[in-house]
Amino acid sequence: MIAPALHHKIKGSGPNVVLLHPVGLDLTFLAPVADELCRSFTVLSIDLRGHGQSPALPPAQSLSDYADDVHVLLHERTFAPAAVAGFSFGGMVAQHLALKYPRDVSALAICACSSTMKPENRVIAAERGAQAEREGMGAVLDATLDRWFTPEFRASRGSDAARDRLLSDNGAWAHAWRAMAAIDTSGRLGAIRVPTLCVAGELDKSSPPEIVAAIAERIAGARFAVISGAPHMLFIEQPKAVARVIGDFLAEL
Repeated sequence: MIAPALHHKIKGSGPNVVLLHPVGLDLTFLAPVADELCRSFTVLSIDLRGHGQSPALPPAQSLSDYADDVHVLLHERTFAPAAVAGFSFGGMVAQHLALKYPRDVSALAICACSSTMKPENRVIAAERGAQAEREGMGAVLDATLDRWFTPEFRASRGSDAARDRLLSDNGAWAHAWRAMAAIDTSGRLGAIRVPTLCVAGELDKSSPPEIVAAIAERIAGARFAVISGAPHMLFIEQPKAVARVIGDFLAEL
């Protein structure tokens, strides 16, 4: 499969850091974290395949396909090795990148995601994509925003940008959910040898702290941090706290 050219932005100076967004969103939602990190790092934010301004075709079939895309971009921009921070779907892609292309990755921040699923949860995940294909994004919107954000943030209309972005989805949502439903890196995480930080939101309904902690337990020397009061979209509700914990971790390396 030929990797599409991914839309991306680079800003800042210092050691290289890559940011990967969640399903259905794009690099614009990473901007507050990127703005904090670029004071000390060169930050590459990416629109994953089918998201934002990146081409949707050919459709990705697996998380490995998304990792392939990132690998190609890193080498096109002479940006590898880099520390890679991925959120939710982006965290799953980051795991695949580190396992398939270990020389691309100097450090990892795996945030708000899992490394495997129970069989019944795989069915649920795949159905989230299929329902959107059948009925449109409006059918999955409210349930998604409820899982992603705190009620207070939604009431303050802080989630409106994410809502609008999801409603403009061009099919990437369904492809990504099918890929996520097959996540199964858990048994291979021991092969990751780079410094790793696993970050969870205290109030995350989608990937609770114990799910993220399980990833840290399988990677030698990995650290685990919880952002107090943060939901699944921890980097949107608390960008400064997230940038601080990731930045402090990377600054020590």
